[in-house]
Amino acid sequence: MKKTIISVISLILSVLCASAEDSIKVSVSDIQALIQRVERLEQKDSISQQMVSDEAKPQKKYERGKFTIGGYGEVTAKHCFYSNNYLRYGKNPEKYAGDHYGEFDLPHVVIYMGYDFGKGWSVGTEIEFEHGGTESAIEIEEEEGGEYEGEIERGGEVALEQFWLQKAFNRYAIIRAGMQVIPVGGLNAHHESTEYFGVYRNEGEFTIIPSTWHEVALTFMGSTKNGWHYQAMFLPGLDSDRFNRKNWIKPGAGSPYEFKLANVFAGAARVDYTGVKGLRLSLSGYCGNSFRNTLSKSNAELDASAYKDVKGTVSIGAFDFAYKDYGVIVRGSFTYGHLSDAAAITQYNISMRKGSVSSKQWVASDALAAGIEAGYDFFSLSHKLKEKNQSFYIFGRYDYYDSMLMYDNQPTDMYSWCGRHRAAVGINYFPIKQIGVKAEFSYGILKQGTRADGTRGKIYNDEPQIAVGIVYAGFYQL
Repeated sequence: MKKTIISVISLILSVLCASAEDSIKVSVSDIQALIQRVERLEQKDSISQQMVSDEAKPQKKYERGKFTIGGYGEVTAKHCFYSNNYLRYGKNPEKYAGDHYGEFDLPHVVIYMGYDFGKGWSVGTEIEFEHGGTESAIEIEEEEGGEYEGEIERGGEVALEQFWLQKAFNRYAIIRAGMQVIPVGGLNAHHESTEYFGVYRNEGEFTIIPSTWHEVALTFMGSTKNGWHYQAMFLPGLDSDRFNRKNWIKPGAGSPYEFKLANVFAGAARVDYTGVKGLRLSLSGYCGNSFRNTLSKSNAELDASAYKDVKGTVSIGAFDFAYKDYGVIVRGSFTYGHLSDAAAITQYNISMRKGSVSSKQWVASDALAAGIEAGYDFFSLSHKLKEKNQSFYIFGRYDYYDSMLMYDNQPTDMYSWCGRHRAAVGINYFPIKQIGVKAEFSYGILKQGTRADGTRGKIYNDEPQIAVGIVYAGFYQL
């Protein structure tokens, strides 16, 4: 402030002196300009004083959060040397032996965003667009008298796959609540596009259990310093109304309603060991009832019927592993599931009225999926390419799965097309770590069954196909 007063006095004196010596008249505009200059000097001095004052005050320490953004996705094309007619597994499969068809697709496009608030609190969100999402429009049909008509222009699905809030007390104890992935099996835990060799997700687990399986759940998890990682989850049970022969219990996840039914509950768990370089060994499982998770009948109605003791307990056990070192990647998984009261659930679902959420189909008591894949990075032989973080894998894969392995605890030939062997060979080229170009040839051999004349042998047509794709997966902190 003292500097401002001195500046003002100096300006006034200089003007007066100039007036006295040179007899220059001071106009009104000169005075206004002088006043504006004084005001600017006062403002500048006030700001500088405020800055000094703020620097002198003790500052609050705010924890800086971390924003994570990323996702994954696939652009694919395939040509199948077999029919996609819905009757190809019917009484006369030979009618479709010469058929073939092609597809272009966006199987999964996922956007992930997360934020670390500090003090152990964080949030994660993930939105998934399957098969290009959905598009609909209202159009005026000129050929139909100008009527308004709604049309679906593109199929697909859009889903909030994850939304969770998490509190980490330390590395050993983390609690998470919200919509999250249920990590049962190798595919659910490692479903990003760069985590498997095939153009599409491996068929076995993808067929018999939900993928990517996500539910609103409460999770306790953590890890130890010597390579153990663990998760234990509490979640609502599956809905047996929507079980079917082709996909076993897979359709029972999620909900066709605006809410998830929780008349019955379930638990899931996973343990991973990564204490050996390049190796991961994992065990996971799920157990919960499914039959009363329905809106078709009340509990009182079920208690008064022949279904009063039916629980529909779903039990799933899985082992999966991965090894990556010396240019080699080997991955494998084995998943086995059992459904109690399968015959009663089948009878109940078939009896449901037309238009219900049930597919009204038979459902197996036991299902199985097993697969193994191995690939070698030939670019690892070149120091120059290795330094550029490029890789080129040639791989092979074998799967066996059966969604109707047993019915009511007895082996069965019923719907033998539900079981098959599948072999595949192909390449994966990664110009950078986050992007891969894939190509594969696969051959599906359907399980033998009992023919109409009582003999056993091949009934359905084999299913060869070629497929190509470009995939992406990456997560970044800002």
